Amino acid sequence: MKKLLLILLLSTTIFAQQKQVVTSVDSIKKKIGAEFKLSLKTTVDTKSKVVFPKLKNIGALEVIQSYPIDTVKKDDRYELVKKYGLTQFDSGKYTIPSIKILINNKVVMSDSIKVEVANVQVDTLKQKMYDIKDIAPADNSLGDWWKYLLALLLIAGIGALIYWYLKQHQKKKAEEEIYKTPIERATSLLNNLEKKKLWQHGEVKEYYSELTDIVRNYIEEAIEIPAMESTTFELIEGLKVASRKKKLKLSPETIENLFVVLKQADLVKFAKSKPLDYEITEDRKKIERAIVTLDKSIPVVVENNEEMLLNEMQRQEQLKRELQKQKKKRITIAIASVLFLLFATTTFFVVTRGFDYVIDNVFGNSSKELLEGEWIKSEYGNPSVRIETPRVLKRIDITKSLPKEGMALIKEMQSFAYGSLADNFYVMVSTFNYKQAPNTGEETEQKPIDLSKALDGTLKSIESKGAQNMIVKQEDFETKEGIKGIKGYGTFSNIDDVSKNSTKLYYEVLLFSQEGGLQQIMIVHEEGDKYANEISDRILSSVELKKAQQ
Repeated sequence: MKKLLLILLLSTTIFAQQKQVVTSVDSIKKKIGAEFKLSLKTTVDTKSKVVFPKLKNIGALEVIQSYPIDTVKKDDRYELVKKYGLTQFDSGKYTIPSIKILINNKVVMSDSIKVEVANVQVDTLKQKMYDIKDIAPADNSLGDWWKYLLALLLIAGIGALIYWYLKQHQKKKAEEEIYKTPIERATSLLNNLEKKKLWQHGEVKEYYSELTDIVRNYIEEAIEIPAMESTTFELIEGLKVASRKKKLKLSPETIENLFVVLKQADLVKFAKSKPLDYEITEDRKKIERAIVTLDKSIPVVVENNEEMLLNEMQRQEQLKRELQKQKKKRITIAIASVLFLLFATTTFFVVTRGFDYVIDNVFGNSSKELLEGEWIKSEYGNPSVRIETPRVLKRIDITKSLPKEGMALIKEMQSFAYGSLADNFYVMVSTFNYKQAPNTGEETEQKPIDLSKALDGTLKSIESKGAQNMIVKQEDFETKEGIKGIKGYGTFSNIDDVSKNSTKLYYEVLLFSQEGGLQQIMIVHEEGDKYANEISDRILSSVELKKAQQ
């Protein structure tokens, strides 16, 4: 027996020594989403190396927080405590499994622990349940200011580019109209060439290229020989032939000077020759003298008056057609530019603010205008209902829509409304005072009004006006003053009498019963209209009731 006790004591001691990790949790039962704190504690000497794992999940529980290791020194040993924050969003019973910890490169397992995640009980009689609200866009108008600035700069840049192109096109056309004769064009281009100072800046090749282009264009236009496509030798030979055929008064010296300059230009362009400054100046003068001499040598053909008049009329007609063509082109470019700017602006706002924002602000939205307009707060009926609405409610007559047996019980009735079921938004406030017991001559205790039956009567009245497929939900409602009533809400389909199209509408009806009186607020609008939802919420939150007059 003693040996048996000794063996049990020894095994217990060994087991206790082997249990190097103590596992604990702050609570074994918590609500959904609450944090379980799992603690792993081990005691080791100062030279030991302990590694706790990095985990995203431990079993079915999610690790939401991995806390730093707490280290406490006791004599020549360290007490290490590692904590994990765990959670679970589904109710039920779970097991936190064993975790591997490395102590001096040896695996040590922690204990498993059972925990329970309890469901959250909701008392629907005390806590009202509401529909899911529409997603509210974040107000990032200030944070995105750089986007609007970038868009404006982009639009301004595009506009400036289009304006520059139009001005350059007009300038080019104006230059073409200014030069009536080839000599005027050549002289003007020579002067512009000198203003550029190309050869003074080392651009000799470009200078000679433009210089020879000017003289070749003049010869081709004035003497009508293919100067631009001809070599220097072909050009000179063609000029000699034209001189004989058209009886040009050209001296050999003029032709020789022109040949020398053209040959010099060929050497500069193709042989990389570099003439001296005075040679460049002299070549320019030779070209100018050659152009003037060529122009003077062209014989003047005298036409009779009829031919001159006909030519002038043709020229004027051609000029008129050209001006009309240019005008149409300018108008087309202007319209295209405006359309492009509109498209670019619209695209930018669609990308940054959404398609609904563009539609609402460009084409307008009646519900948005109601919401952002000036609201009116006023009292209606008896017992009075104080309410804030986007428009003043006007008195209406609803006696025709009420059954005769119901009318017999009503002492006083008042109704005020804005819009109708066919409009984008409809709100109505009605108050009723009921009669006392008849033919007694005495006032008797008024029975409380059954608000559920009153709601049924209101919904039947809506159905009588064409509502179909009505869905009804009901819940309690209480004003800021503590007056209790009921709220009926849901959807129905409304058929347009003209287009026969069906529209799904959302309705809300508030009913309150006071001594001998009934107060009713009804709101109807198109389902999914976010602006109408905001209007409805604002109206219902502003309701204030006064008790019936005795």
